[in-house]
Amino acid sequence: MDARERLIVALDLPSVKAAEAMVSKLGDSVSFYKIGYQLAYAGGLPFAAGLIAAGKRVFLDLKLHDIGNTVGKGVESVAQLGATFLTVHAYPQTMKAAVAAKGNSSLKILAVTVLTSYDDADLFAAGYKLGVGALVAQRATQAHDAGVDGLVCSAEEAANLRKLVGPGLSLVTPGIRPAGVKSDDQKRIMTPMKAIQAGADYLVVGRPVVEAADPKAAADAIVAEIAQTK
Repeated sequence: MDARERLIVALDLPSVKAAEAMVSKLGDSVSFYKIGYQLAYAGGLPFAAGLIAAGKRVFLDLKLHDIGNTVGKGVESVAQLGATFLTVHAYPQTMKAAVAAKGNSSLKILAVTVLTSYDDADLFAAGYKLGVGALVAQRATQAHDAGVDGLVCSAEEAANLRKLVGPGLSLVTPGIRPAGVKSDDQKRIMTPMKAIQAGADYLVVGRPVVEAADPKAAADAIVAEIAQTK
């Protein structure tokens, strides 16, 4: 896989106009974009269709989780849109419904294990008895058994998960921060090079690119770092 295809830029922006401006700035430096809650709820789904028509790949980070029928109907709609990735929360019923609903489409279902803004204390406060590592491993195994296409996990968990689920599942890692860039609200972060070395297939990068003084240069630097990784 080409290094540029492994970078997914998160368009965590307040409007389609802002997203269009960012895509224009990034040009050919970026071929894969993530659209999450903020932009999706501000006209981002028609915008996603436009990106796909223009030859870009789109990751819809909607983190679906509901009764099976509702999840399935949502997945069917996303599959018709032409998106490459769609996230669901890694609960067995949710994953099974999503996998069944995508059918023979090219859409790939990604299961979110544990959000990268969570640590053990956050999980315990939410009532979980397992720490991050144990819960991620449990959910990864369930995701593999459910037939999903990949996992969303922190880069620090990628090496262990690769051993656990084998080479068949894509590992998509948010919480990527180039050296010297602030961590913001992320608690489990890693540099692009270290993330790839740990086994990540795709790197999701938002603020370090979209908030950079020169977004294109920031994206190019990350792609160069990916390309140099062995």
